[in-house]
This record gives sequence, structure tokens and C-alpha cells, in this order.
Amino acid sequence: MPALRVIPCLDVAAGRVVKGVNFENLRDSGDPVELAANYYAQSADEITFLDVSATVQNRGTMMDVVSSCAEQVFIPLTVGGGVRELADVSRLLASGADKVSVGSAGIARPELLREISQEHGSQVLVISLDIKRADTKSGFGVTTHGGRVLTELDAFEWIEKVQTLGAGELLVNSIDADGTKDGFDLVLTSKVKELSSVPVIASGGAGELEHFVEAAQTGADALLAASVFHDNKFTISQVKDALRKAGVEIR
Repeated sequence: MPALRVIPCLDVAAGRVVKGVNFENLRDSGDPVELAANYYAQSADEITFLDVSATVQNRGTMMDVVSSCAEQVFIPLTVGGGVRELADVSRLLASGADKVSVGSAGIARPELLREISQEHGSQVLVISLDIKRADTKSGFGVTTHGGRVLTELDAFEWIEKVQTLGAGELLVNSIDADGTKDGFDLVLTSKVKELSSVPVIASGGAGELEHFVEAAQTGADALLAASVFHDNKFTISQVKDALRKAGVEIR
């Protein structure tokens, strides 16, 4: 099993990093380029950059911010938000992204996912899954537009489908846990791992070092967090030390 990755997430709106609770009440957390450079210096394994207002505002991802981040960061950079067609993916890769995260657009037109994986390879395609508990077959539903709109999709059925369309990774963000700092949604992560033949990134809810250890024990391939890093509650190195002491293989 590959070593576990620790990934800081930069949620960006209007050129600034923001963070809230359950995707609401967003507050300013700093400059994305400065934060990306800081996390790179802290030995982040990757960085995920999500333009959280692009889909809501029906516009593309800010390429200049992506380019500036890519100039500062020499580890894999995943970029998402506002990706609606194959040309958007090509532009992001040309701007310095290594992988592209697709959420709402893939739900609106699933064939887009196949187009991306066939054109650029499945290793480029990260499926962004903003999941919350809902009245569905599995008890989990898929949301779009930054967690604002609950679709009729059953989360687990959608996870199985995106893998047939060429998904390279699954970014599983728990809307219920997001920003609460009460811990990752261990039940959700464990169930997704059972369904997935591709790497699973757990996201949403980190508040204490032990939360990372608990999530690692579900079998997650990577752990993503935002506010605990932005607020300097602890560093990426401290997270890795806690994981190492718990016997988790890290990079």
C-alpha cells in the first residue's frame, strides 16, 4: 500500500483563501500563493486548490492564481472549481496544474469525465465528491455548487459510476463534518474505501492530531485539511509526526 499523503486545501474565492463551517459563513484566511509556498516548505505531499465560487458564479478558474501557485510549489497541484469542458482541463494543465478536480460539471454531463480520462489519462482526473447524509438508498447523497444543492444521486451509486468513466482518485468531502473540527467522517470514508478501486482522499472535519490518525486507520490514501493549517493550530510536520508515531507509513 502506498504511503499516506497529507494535503492542505486552499479554498479560494475572489482571489483569497477562505474557510467556513459546513461550506457557509466563509472568512478570509490569506493569500493563496503565500500559503501554498508555506505549505510546500512544511513538506506537504500535494496541494489542492479549489476555486469555490467559480461554479456558483458560472465562470472559469482563475488561471493567474493557478500559475502563480505552480511557480511556488514543486509538488503535485490539484486544481478544481469551474471546470465545465475539456478545454478548461487543458488550460489548467498548461497553467501548471498536475491534476484537475471535477464535481458539478461531471454530474451535469458524466461523459465529460470519460473525455478527460481518455484525453489526459485517468491520473489527471480527481472526482470531487461533496457528500452529506440524505434520504437515499445508501443514506448518503451528492451535492453540487460547493455543497449548496443536494442532488437526487445516491453517493455510492455515483462513486461506482465515476470509476467506470475513468476516475483516477476520489476526493471525498463530508459536508456534515466540513469545518466542524470534530473529526473526519470515519463511517463515510470507510464505506467509500470498500467501494473504490482508486485512491481515496478523506476531507472535512479535522480539528485534532488524533483525527488524522483515526482517518488513516480507515484505509484512506490521503488526508486533506484546511482550517487547522490556515489557523496555525498545527503544522503539516506535526500531523506527519503524529501519524508516524501511530505506525502509519507516510511520505
